[in-house]
Amino acid sequence: MKLSQFKFELPEELIAQEPLETRHDSRLLVVHRKEKRIEHKSFKDILDIFNEDDVFVVNNTKVFTARMYGQKEKTGAQIEVFLLRELNHDLRLWDVLVDPARKIRVGNKLYFGDDDLVAEVVDNTTSRGRTIRFLFDGTDEEFDRVIKKLGETPIPKYITRGVKEEDEAWYQSLFAKQVGAVAAPAAQLHITRELMMRMDIKGIKFSEITLHLGLGAFREVEVEDLTKHKMDSEYYRIDENACNMVNEAIENRKRVVAVGGSVMRAMESSVSATATLNPGEGWTDKFIFPPYDFNIANAFITNLHQPESPLYMMASSYVDHDFMAEVYQEAIKEKYRFLCYGDAMLIM
Repeated sequence: MKLSQFKFELPEELIAQEPLETRHDSRLLVVHRKEKRIEHKSFKDILDIFNEDDVFVVNNTKVFTARMYGQKEKTGAQIEVFLLRELNHDLRLWDVLVDPARKIRVGNKLYFGDDDLVAEVVDNTTSRGRTIRFLFDGTDEEFDRVIKKLGETPIPKYITRGVKEEDEAWYQSLFAKQVGAVAAPAAQLHITRELMMRMDIKGIKFSEITLHLGLGAFREVEVEDLTKHKMDSEYYRIDENACNMVNEAIENRKRVVAVGGSVMRAMESSVSATATLNPGEGWTDKFIFPPYDFNIANAFITNLHQPESPLYMMASSYVDHDFMAEVYQEAIKEKYRFLCYGDAMLIM
């Protein structure tokens, strides 16, 4: 398929700037893919849709304070440094994005805070990408504290207001445990502690996997021919316990619900020859766009995404592309709230 087939007009006023006070009160657009039918519900209505022994697969990655602001040596120019991933723990080498990139060259030093932290640029990776080495002699715990102190919650740029203190909690999943993400698994943000408790009482199970979200699913696709687009690699880990829970549900013909695109991508990167889930650990650059045959999940919860984005393409792969285009037009007409702080979609 072509990039231009995923274009639509998204009114700016539908991009949610803050979440609802009670997250499970978000709207839920339910898409029945076989019947090509939609329903308008509330997210908490999943209690009436799913049953005992259905399995919700969630991502336990935790967002860290990835966006930092430093000053360039000599000139003092302010530079935004977005930490993407650690390349070498011992050397404190990081893959980052810098803005404005034209001012940053190999050999430049960047100073953060009141010289609490210094970094040196050691390589160029892409037009905005750099490899930097933090010059820090303290312990790992001290380094983590400095990054937390100097960094801010990396809410997306489409949220046009400044970062609030509340974003630290708003932009974090209830399941967050494993530090390493620069973006939140947004579909999970609708699951509150109260709703999870009620799901647990009903016998609905939760299976945890890890995929550290980078910017790959959010980075702009720049080629018309989608077969030529390359996703950024992201680390994932699926353990034996998660696999057993998912595979038992498959065997017993229960629902396996992928809660978010990161979960779907991780599971589709670790499929056995018999279409069951394998334990695994590594890096995935899987790019899912139509046509695509899914192997594990028979239900998919996702948010409403930007035009021409990999996440919109993944949702279109799980349904019929033309029908998904109609679904999105309905969502726009009904003024659903889009993107990470917005409403949700359930595809069954």
